[in-house]
Amino acid sequence: MTTQANIADCTLFFQSPASGRPIPMDRAHQQIAIISALTEGMSIRAVERLTGVHRDTIMRLGARVGRGCAELHDRMFVGIRTGRLELDELWAFVGCKQKNVTRKNLSVRGDQYTFIALASSAKAIIAYQTGKRSTETTDLFVRDLRDRVLGTPEISTDGFHPYRNAIRDAFGGRVAHGVINKTYSVTHLATPEASRRYSPAAVVAVSREVVSGLPGQISTSHVERQNLTVRMGSRRFTRLTNGFSKKLDNHAAAVSLYVAHYNLCRWHETIRSTPAEALGLTDHAWSIGELLDAALAVATPNPTETAPDRRRRFRVIEGDRP
Repeated sequence: MTTQANIADCTLFFQSPASGRPIPMDRAHQQIAIISALTEGMSIRAVERLTGVHRDTIMRLGARVGRGCAELHDRMFVGIRTGRLELDELWAFVGCKQKNVTRKNLSVRGDQYTFIALASSAKAIIAYQTGKRSTETTDLFVRDLRDRVLGTPEISTDGFHPYRNAIRDAFGGRVAHGVINKTYSVTHLATPEASRRYSPAAVVAVSREVVSGLPGQISTSHVERQNLTVRMGSRRFTRLTNGFSKKLDNHAAAVSLYVAHYNLCRWHETIRSTPAEALGLTDHAWSIGELLDAALAVATPNPTETAPDRRRRFRVIEGDRP
């Protein structure tokens, strides 16, 4: 059996401990093995070496399941009641570092931030958005969050200024919104932002500010800990490796896969259940097989493009001229 094979016709074999004979693994179990490995922070090529399935097939499966997970999240995480939310954004890059981005692909390459809204009590990711760290992305993220939660929960954010207007416009001026600002010691004057280095400088001061309402607690500790969980659970966020995303669509699909697995499948030690169970959205922790079946059932089809050789066969007809 060749190691580079499509998932449709590839059969993996494992040795039986009793008889020593190879036991074939069917297509469904191959898909479960692939998704399980991806959600545990393995890279595409590592999964290829482990399963014997070609990396292109793994990438297509991951992208399709990721699109299905995004649709699944849109359908399930609505009408949420939570008392407190923490918002933060997580840095990554797509294709190349920001300094190497050209003007024509500025929006889809370079720095890409994943905005996360975490329910502090249920530890659930209620909303997320991937894009540039800009006012436009922040508005999309906060409006999506507003559509998913009921009432006006207390909100804590960092000092990123676009949060203020976005939360006021989406939740109203009476929402309890607090901002926590951290001041870092700068040891290298060439570094524009000490908080964005691979090894952040020490925090020398923390200040809290009430933007509106009467927030009982101003803290982003839970969502900042969630950022570490993301980097451990998705290889695309691991720093100082070549596992970064090459395309923005695949990056967004990987984020959706992580969120769905975290909310529906991953058992949380603090709340003694999955976040979806804590919110009352499910009655048990989903298996990878259940997540895979649900995601593939609602996933959009893969976009197709006309091949270059077929494009050349078309001619433009002007008037009555053939």
